[in-house]
Amino acid sequence: MTETENGLSAWLALNRAPHLGPRSIQRLLEYYPSAIEIFAASASELAACGLNSRQVESLSAPDWASVEIDLRWQEQARAQICVLSDAAYPTLLRQITDPPPLLYLFGDPEVLRCQQIAIVGSRTPTPMGRETAHEFGAQLAALGLVVTSGLAHGIDAAAHQGAVSVGGRSIAVTGTGLDRVYPARHRELAHEIAENGLLISEFPLGSPPRPGNFPRRNRIISGLAQGVLVVEAALRSGSLITARLALEQGREVFAVPGSIRNSQAKGCNTLIREGAKLVESVQDIIVELPDFVAQGALEPPDDNLVTEFELDGDYCKVLENVGYEPTSVDKVVERSGLTVDAVCSMLLVLELQGYVATMSGGRYCLIR
Repeated sequence: MTETENGLSAWLALNRAPHLGPRSIQRLLEYYPSAIEIFAASASELAACGLNSRQVESLSAPDWASVEIDLRWQEQARAQICVLSDAAYPTLLRQITDPPPLLYLFGDPEVLRCQQIAIVGSRTPTPMGRETAHEFGAQLAALGLVVTSGLAHGIDAAAHQGAVSVGGRSIAVTGTGLDRVYPARHRELAHEIAENGLLISEFPLGSPPRPGNFPRRNRIISGLAQGVLVVEAALRSGSLITARLALEQGREVFAVPGSIRNSQAKGCNTLIREGAKLVESVQDIIVELPDFVAQGALEPPDDNLVTEFELDGDYCKVLENVGYEPTSVDKVVERSGLTVDAVCSMLLVLELQGYVATMSGGRYCLIR
């Protein structure tokens, strides 16, 4: 092996060492400037750095066979491994307290040099939340920002899809090794993201989707970006973890407000109450990025645009009584004074026209 290959092998072995997390590795790097020097240190010297006996033992017997698998993976087109000491390592991510020792990359690594906004939220959003995430993802990407998220169900996927739908760039930070896609149904989406953007993981090849991986992934999502936009989140949500990590990392936190009756909006409303910036449009984000120069301009909506479907008085009455929170047919009947048959018929038409969406339990919510 060349000196460069030996250095990368040492980093890979360090990243794969059991019982050794990013903070422990960061502490070791304060004593030894390279991974090679860490493996050259004696057990007593490693213990003097604050490692416990299990950690010292794990460094005495590196998994070189798995390291070889990583090296072979990197030989394929568009695959790359970037270590903390590389000049190409993301500057903002290097500044957090526990940066990943290395990153597995698949796609175009140049997007790491671009300004990023993270979009996160519920895995089980309302139709309105999904549409909002898609819209923000598309508009931010159209302006030249990279949309970063976690490839999860719900808001994450909608944000990624919005970005790629306009030919924009997106980064997906995964909680598994890059030799697998989780959730599996997002395999095609992952390929679409990698076309113009990037897939990133700190987890070695073969790593399954363990629950503990995702909070670790969240610090990378916020660490890469200049700001984090939360679209929908319950009070106990991984998205709130990401938002609080962003605050600790000195990033901007944005939140889309929601109805007080929508449980998926309570997390966003709490963030706003605690000081996050309330966001109603992309412009609310852009003004907080003074160094950003948009590549394009968003056209303001035409208030005089007449839709093909004209709403008469009763349709308007039904719409006025369907909230952005899930609303039952009985509640719409009670509020509007119309018959059940009339309300059901008009809700079906309104759904077909894209004004409302059906929810679980036969309820409806407004989407425009």
